[in-house]
Amino acid sequence: MSLADILEPLQQPLLTVLDTPVSWTEVLGFGSGALCVWLVARQHVANWPIGIANNLFFVLLFAQAGLYADAGLQIVFITLAVYGWWTWTHGGGPGSDDLPVRRTTRTEWTWLLTAGVVGTLALTVLLDRVTDSTVPFWDALTTALSLMATYGQCRKRLESWWLWIAADVVYVPLYAYKELYLTSLLYVGFMTLCVIGLRGWTRDVVVAGRPVGEAA
Repeated sequence: MSLADILEPLQQPLLTVLDTPVSWTEVLGFGSGALCVWLVARQHVANWPIGIANNLFFVLLFAQAGLYADAGLQIVFITLAVYGWWTWTHGGGPGSDDLPVRRTTRTEWTWLLTAGVVGTLALTVLLDRVTDSTVPFWDALTTALSLMATYGQCRKRLESWWLWIAADVVYVPLYAYKELYLTSLLYVGFMTLCVIGLRGWTRDVVVAGRPVGEAA
């Protein structure tokens, strides 16, 4: 039995939304993605293995939809998830295993924005020239924003939530355009969870060694 034979049932329609078949892959991606973001908002380390499962489902889904950058992005996400999993459990420094929530530094913003712009331009050219993508720029932009946000999530940087919100604002109409209606709906839910996560992490953000709400 080949890998294609094993994966074929996941690609079969499970239900229909707006006259468009929705596969098992999209449904499982919906469920695991929502659970993952909820766990991140609660700073629960289980978000990492759940997120890896979500990435695997989305590799199949996005490759089928012709969103090649987003499909390849999932492989990068898996690598970052392993890093983030380790960092959340071992990155707290001497005397603490827990990584505290902090703000993104100016140096980090400089590198993130530079990498985001260069990455978006390079991916747009690549997708336009070597694939049949109908949305090369938007696919590239969401890929760059997602990678920037994931780095921040791995390091528990508060502003990673704003990057995720920016990415979701583009993802929702992009997936609807690609007739991935359930996934588009999922990303509306993601934005809501991102706001909840932003509020929760803001209460826990550490400045100069103590939570921002703690008296000096």
